[in-house]
Amino acid sequence: QVRLVQSRGGLVQPGGSLRLGCAASGDISSLFVVGWYRQGPGSQRDLVASIVIRDTADYDRTTYADFVKGRFTISRDNAKNTVYLQMNSLRPEDTAVYYCNLRQGSSEYWGLGTQVTVSS
Repeated sequence: QVRLVQSRGGLVQPGGSLRLGCAASGDISSLFVVGWYRQGPGSQRDLVASIVIRDTADYDRTTYADFVKGRFTISRDNAKNTVYLQMNSLRPEDTAVYYCNLRQGSSEYWGLGTQVTVSS
């Protein structure tokens, strides 16, 4: 079993920045994928960014949705078993509930979600 604990989101002004964290614990394998998804009001849940993680530090492979490329960065901190989503140049359309997801083998786990609101 894997547990994912997300950091708080918040209210940010347009053009501002926010970092979300997803701390993983439990039975985590040596190869897994962590993704950040978001779901706006009345919208489907979309993949924002993902990172493939292996034991070797130089393996990480990241992908980004077109709508966040150049603004968001996904990264990890091995010592804290945490994956981060650094969000810069935030726009009102980035307003959503953000979820982290971990996939390993045939199993999938979700965080509870955190609200990010971009508004002046």
